[in-house]
Amino acid sequence: MKKQEKTNVMRILEQKKIPYEGHAYDASEAVSGTEVAAILNQNPKQVFKTLVTVGASKKNYVFVIPVQMELNLKKAAKAVGEKSIEMIKSKELLPLTGYIHGGCSPIGMKKFFTTVIHESALECDTIIFSGGKLGYQVELTVENLKNVIPFTLQDIC
Repeated sequence: MKKQEKTNVMRILEQKKIPYEGHAYDASEAVSGTEVAAILNQNPKQVFKTLVTVGASKKNYVFVIPVQMELNLKKAAKAVGEKSIEMIKSKELLPLTGYIHGGCSPIGMKKFFTTVIHESALECDTIIFSGGKLGYQVELTVENLKNVIPFTLQDIC
């Protein structure tokens, strides 16, 4: 386990007085979210990944889903009222969100985008997602996350 440093996500949570637990890991050891869950010794159902998409309207959307699941583009488009959506290209992620692939968090993006979290998050006491930097994850309750960003909960997988 590497030494914990503060990320912008952690600073935002502290500024809003939101309780969270930070997790750090050696990012060179993990490539996928399921590997991150294994390294952190956490249930993969509790570890979520952040996906950024673009709709037919050219609007961007954020979807947060369990690491072992795949985003259903049809369900996701319906959830945000779009005809269709697709994943944004990797090279567009940093200029759009301020985050790199693998370190993208729904908290602290350059601009807020409509966010939908998979409904299974309600089954977890806490959820874990990127702390905004490779090698960092934050863990908090869905209830506390509501105090940081607005989102809806839907079946998007």
